[in-house]
Amino acid sequence: MLPERRSTVFSSSSSYLNPSGHNDNSFLLLRRGKKFGRIVKLKLSHFFLFFVSLFFFSCMFSGHKLLFHGSEFLPHFEQNPYMNSHMLVSSEIDIGLNKSNIERPPGSKKRTKHLPCEVPLAESADRILEPQDYLNFTRFSLGFVETETYDNPRFGGHQTLSERERSYSAVNQTIHCGFVKGTGFDLSEKDRAYMKNCVVSVSSCIFGSSDFLRRPATKKISEFSKRNVCFVMFVDEQTLSKLASEGHVPDKQGFVGLWKTVVVSNLPYNDMRKTGKVPKFLSHRLFPSSRYSIWLDSKMRLTTDPMLIIDFFLWRTKSEFAISNHYDRHCVWDEVLQNKRLNKYNHSAIDEQFMFYRSDGLKKFDPSDPNSPLPSYVPEGSFIVRAHTPMSNLFTCLWFNEVDRFTSRDQLSFAYTYLKLQRLNSDRPLRLNMFKDCERRALTKLFHHRVDSSPPSPPT
Repeated sequence: MLPERRSTVFSSSSSYLNPSGHNDNSFLLLRRGKKFGRIVKLKLSHFFLFFVSLFFFSCMFSGHKLLFHGSEFLPHFEQNPYMNSHMLVSSEIDIGLNKSNIERPPGSKKRTKHLPCEVPLAESADRILEPQDYLNFTRFSLGFVETETYDNPRFGGHQTLSERERSYSAVNQTIHCGFVKGTGFDLSEKDRAYMKNCVVSVSSCIFGSSDFLRRPATKKISEFSKRNVCFVMFVDEQTLSKLASEGHVPDKQGFVGLWKTVVVSNLPYNDMRKTGKVPKFLSHRLFPSSRYSIWLDSKMRLTTDPMLIIDFFLWRTKSEFAISNHYDRHCVWDEVLQNKRLNKYNHSAIDEQFMFYRSDGLKKFDPSDPNSPLPSYVPEGSFIVRAHTPMSNLFTCLWFNEVDRFTSRDQLSFAYTYLKLQRLNSDRPLRLNMFKDCERRALTKLFHHRVDSSPPSPPT
């Protein structure tokens, strides 16, 4: 039996040649090197797989999410809607929302997937009729302040606190409601004439090239609505140029598909979000002959016939204003925290607004209260259906005035405005239908807003 090669000792003066004529010592070293290389590669691949697995598991448990264009932005965590901790730590008026308070509420870090639900719409827009007694709501005359003598006129006017307080009464009166002459939101006479003839309107807006143009799903819109409903998209010149470069060029009448593009010049606010509240809340000012209107945020595409929407949310429920609840948050306290956590607006401005509402009687939302006037104090304001009744018009004017006076975060002012209006007019209630968010998702398709390369900092 031959001895194993690896036990053979070679001196520096002797050399043993294998049958192929090569030095056996170098042959052994080559074999061992190859074996060592295979072992190293195997271990490295195991380490690589281990770290990749560790990374994905850490993403799952820490709640990170890769965002893709075309999907809706989901919340970063499943938030407990009713926080147990009380935020007022110094006094009844001190809201205590400083940096030390801005922490994630308790609850699971796992995201909730918000899905649409079934909405039993009528089969066809041709088979529905406006109820004969539908518009039998509170009646009073509402006028609007259109001129001011101030040296620096404002679009929303210079409303005093006493005027603000009186404006919450549902009586014959003249109130501030935007559109003070010479302050902006200027439209061409041709566009004004077109909008004056609208009886039912669907509107949206894009200012500052902040979004893509999303056309209504033409196949879902009935021929009746195509003939009788005005679909108006408010844009500025910058947005119009941007959309044209992306292939959305208006025809001679200003239409891009069903959208009638209406160009707004001399924007009234530097904050594009606040400018967007003008068509959102003041559709009764922009469409003076309209009986009904639907507001659609630019991140949404309408996939349902507007007459079916009006029938379902207003006529069947005998409501004059319909808006969905927020998909995650129901208390204004939580909404304040979220706005500050995500730097949606200047923190001091949010604190000032919230302290004002607290001092005027705003309470926390109590989900256990069977007599709560609303199912949620925080709306998802991207989809609004309303009749242009005096009470609905008053409510949206009041809501706009809160946005004009304070921050553009209208979810902070919704509950306060509605509750104060109801409290001061208990015999003349606003018939508001706050529907489920899943119904909103069933009637529209949701997208991301256009993402800027360098998002602006919150307004000061």
